[in-house]
Amino acid sequence: MPLKEKLMDDMKEAMKAKDKVKKNVVTLVRSAIKQKEVDDRVELEDADVLDIIAKQIKQKKDSIDDFEKGNRQDLIDLTNEEIKILLDYLPPQLSDEELEAIVKDAVALSGAQSKKDMGKLMALIMPKVKGKADGKTVNQIVAKYLQ
Repeated sequence: MPLKEKLMDDMKEAMKAKDKVKKNVVTLVRSAIKQKEVDDRVELEDADVLDIIAKQIKQKKDSIDDFEKGNRQDLIDLTNEEIKILLDYLPPQLSDEELEAIVKDAVALSGAQSKKDMGKLMALIMPKVKGKADGKTVNQIVAKYLQ
């Protein structure tokens, strides 16, 4: 089933179950998809929808930092719940060990040695982990290997 159809079905289920948080999250994703389709005058494929969902997760994680500064535990809890809902639509996330293995292979393949090579290394790694890992986490692991 295409991801857009799954989102529509999940929104209907959330409305029937009166699950306000899930309904709001799915509605937000669907509106972002619709906005992108209207702006670019294209029909989005599942890969594009996954990009939008990953972007939403990144934005929510960034929001958590602000909520922590403001001491808003209620908003932190809500945002974490929203992130869990969004993660259900992404492929299974890679563990740190799996990411490190991918990074080691890329370092060996590219011969990267210093921070100057980080862009080249990230260009090799990111297509392999797209949708399966957060770019920030990948960046941290790459930084460990490039001293």
